[in-house]
Amino acid sequence: MTTRDTPFAPGTPCWVDLLSSDVEKAKAFYGGILGWTNVDGGPDFGGYVNFFSDGHGVAGMMENANPSEMGPDRWNTYISTDNIDATTASASAAGAQVISPPMEVMDLGSMAILQDPAGGMFGLWQPGKHTGFQKYNEPGSVTWDEFHSKNYAASTSFYTTVFGWKLDVMSDADDFRYSTGTVNGEAVAGMMDSSGFLPAEVPSHWAVYFAVANTDAAVAQAVELGGTVVRAAEDTPFGRVADMVDPTGAAFRLLQAPAEAG
Repeated sequence: MTTRDTPFAPGTPCWVDLLSSDVEKAKAFYGGILGWTNVDGGPDFGGYVNFFSDGHGVAGMMENANPSEMGPDRWNTYISTDNIDATTASASAAGAQVISPPMEVMDLGSMAILQDPAGGMFGLWQPGKHTGFQKYNEPGSVTWDEFHSKNYAASTSFYTTVFGWKLDVMSDADDFRYSTGTVNGEAVAGMMDSSGFLPAEVPSHWAVYFAVANTDAAVAQAVELGGTVVRAAEDTPFGRVADMVDPTGAAFRLLQAPAEAG
């Protein structure tokens, strides 16, 4: 099992949380398909919910009490930093809009929310006691984060400038343009040119992949619990993938590792 309790390298996606307009429905949904348990943070943490897989922290959730102001339900990706003030300033100088400036979250760490030049929302996290994922790349946890950009050139420039990513170009064809961002030689996130297929009403965004042991079984369970299939499960070089939205419209992906595909 891939677990950790130490901070992620700066520039690495280290946490995800769900903005949901129905937290109880979300608890049942993700508990059903990913086996998560949950703990409410209480009033001191604004009702923030932590999700666990086998006792290890894997994700969080906050209530979307006012979608007209906070936007639609969605998964948010947080990128690790060892100096949130400096990273926020660097991001702002590179064209990001600061939606929520750096703030301390008790002794757990500090967070900020920004919108990058392509319009994608993301978070920054400077770890304190909460270092990020305690389990990852295993069924029931996040296995990949990928930015779908309507302005690929602006996005690659932004993330390499602010987070020091080196880009490993997988494809630069007009019909498929994709790079992998690396930190210290390790792949940490994907960057996809989505200008040709994202609908006009869908902004650039971070897509979250959750690892499952069996994609088809997880899709069937998700549909039974009120989820919707956006793109049916298909085999790829990276595993069997399905695009889903949860009962209140938050998008996510399910990924079964190639070695386990049958």
